[in-house]
Amino acid sequence: MIPASLTDILAQAPAQGQGGGGMNTIFMMVLMFVMFYFLLIRPQQRQRKELQKRIESMKPGDRVVTTAGIHAIVHHIKDKTVNLKVAEGIMIEFDKQAIAIVQKKEGSTPAAPAEAEK
Repeated sequence: MIPASLTDILAQAPAQGQGGGGMNTIFMMVLMFVMFYFLLIRPQQRQRKELQKRIESMKPGDRVVTTAGIHAIVHHIKDKTVNLKVAEGIMIEFDKQAIAIVQKKEGSTPAAPAEAEK
């Protein structure tokens, strides 16, 4: 009798585990998505919006750092591009989206999060 009851127990165990396991798997996947959203996606969207606001409020004379690491001063702003003064008499035209950090003319503190400077 012991072997028969052991096989009965083993036969019932996978059936019980599968029914609850499906719901647990779906719950864990939803929980992982929620965690990714609040830990990765949402802060990234917030940083992107803040950078876009800084780019839109850029004025000639502001110091900027491009995504390529070029430090320059804003000389002239167009619709989609910005002319940057890299050195005396040297101007380079960049897309506005290539600006990574904007420093206002008055202060020397960067207007970008510390993570962008690393």
